[in-house]
Amino acid sequence: MSEMAVNTNAAVTAAVSSVQMKMDAVQGFIMHHVSDSHGMMPFPKVSFDLPSFVSLHGLMLIFSAFLLLLSFGLLYKKQQAVPSGFTNLLESFVAFVRNDIAIAYLGPDDGRKMAPLFCTFFFFILTMNLVGLVPGLAAATSNLAVTGTLACITLFFMIFGAMYRTGVLGFFKGFIPHGIPWWVLIVLVPIELLGLFIKAGALAIRLFANMLAGHIVLFNLLGLVVIFGYVALPSVAMALGIYLLEVFIAFLQAYIFTLLSAIFIGQRYHPEH
Repeated sequence: MSEMAVNTNAAVTAAVSSVQMKMDAVQGFIMHHVSDSHGMMPFPKVSFDLPSFVSLHGLMLIFSAFLLLLSFGLLYKKQQAVPSGFTNLLESFVAFVRNDIAIAYLGPDDGRKMAPLFCTFFFFILTMNLVGLVPGLAAATSNLAVTGTLACITLFFMIFGAMYRTGVLGFFKGFIPHGIPWWVLIVLVPIELLGLFIKAGALAIRLFANMLAGHIVLFNLLGLVVIFGYVALPSVAMALGIYLLEVFIAFLQAYIFTLLSAIFIGQRYHPEH
């Protein structure tokens, strides 16, 4: 009986050790996929190094920019009298961003002037999000440096764009509501000024966290099959559902970032409203 118990314990220990090794391998693959590095691992046990001057997320950013330029430079047919197909799809998104985001929150004049910026935000973020859903590639928007840079562009227009439009004095007067006692302004104005940076930080973290979390959840569900075998096959159906949700999230996060940027910039361009 003691020998049987020893054999059983050894078998259990070996099984636990095997599962632990598989879990470590899966977690290592996931972290390599979602983190920035100078190497690519499109599939388990398949990897290659990138040049020292570009990282994985930097390469995905360049690739996304190339796809965006290809879409509007070659696939977009300007000469069509009545847009159709892919051209009609692009123009529909452009019209939506211009009319329902830029003009809606900055007014007709400023909205038309700022529409190119918001269209760039929307299409660039959307492209990076969708590229990250291609097997073997990565999402540049799951890097805080990328989303932080985009948020800094919004912050630039919130500060210097507003100063250009309303003047330096008008910019600071926008933080002083009418009818507020002076002793309240001592606390309120610094909080409002700090709010500029908090809003930009929220933009960066919201986009970064949503894209990163989605990829981690998706790969963990698929990793269950690697760890537990055929018994975990139902998790593949769940992963497929998460993948379809991620496609929706790719559009949603591009829309939210563009919308909030327009709202934040509009608040500084038109503080009276």
